[in-house]
Amino acid sequence: MKNRIKTMCKFSLAVVLSFALGSASAQQTSGDVTKEADVVPGTTATGGSIRLVDNKGTVKYLQVKNGLTILSNTTNDVTTTTWQLGGDLSDSTDIDFNGNAFTFQNVPVSVADAATAADADADGGGGTGFTVLVRNEATGAIEKVLASDMIESGHERFVATTGQTAYALAGAPTLPSFEQVWVFRNGTKLIAGMDYTVAGSTVTLVPGGVPPNDWAVNAGDVVEVQFVK
Repeated sequence: MKNRIKTMCKFSLAVVLSFALGSASAQQTSGDVTKEADVVPGTTATGGSIRLVDNKGTVKYLQVKNGLTILSNTTNDVTTTTWQLGGDLSDSTDIDFNGNAFTFQNVPVSVADAATAADADADGGGGTGFTVLVRNEATGAIEKVLASDMIESGHERFVATTGQTAYALAGAPTLPSFEQVWVFRNGTKLIAGMDYTVAGSTVTLVPGGVPPNDWAVNAGDVVEVQFVK
């Protein structure tokens, strides 16, 4: 079974879309915006305004806000100022798709989800199914994970030998906590933490008990392990 979803993937698609769509409060579409200080030519700044003169000699100013930055050259071409993506949102931001597509291209496949060729489809698309955008807590990068990998489950059946207590699952998946692991012996559910323990990818039966609840593992017993996380 697949075992590639890591705890570093904390950032869900809903959070990414909320960044794109904005909050319930409206984006500023009217009223005045306070003029920022002039950008000094030859300096670098993440804010500020640029003084311009139009074809009639009127002095005007251009400035950026709300997720954009302004970069004024410091060496060559010091009269060149560049607007670019990246920065702090200063206001709520609303985007109306208006029936048009809003896409993310070339999102890297998460290292937590790139173990098989089926997952490592083209970053810009070309695969099948759905992917979810996540935030890599270690790097801050936005990555994508197959939606089908967000929930991992497994089932394996063993035929016991006399006295056999340890049952290691194929593929060595890391089993979750007791409330997400179910173990059955000949169709009867065993009690977590009493009749079996879980460590890594191995389930260990704990036979014994006080009569009439004592039991033993016999040859031919069918032990089933199910888990989901």
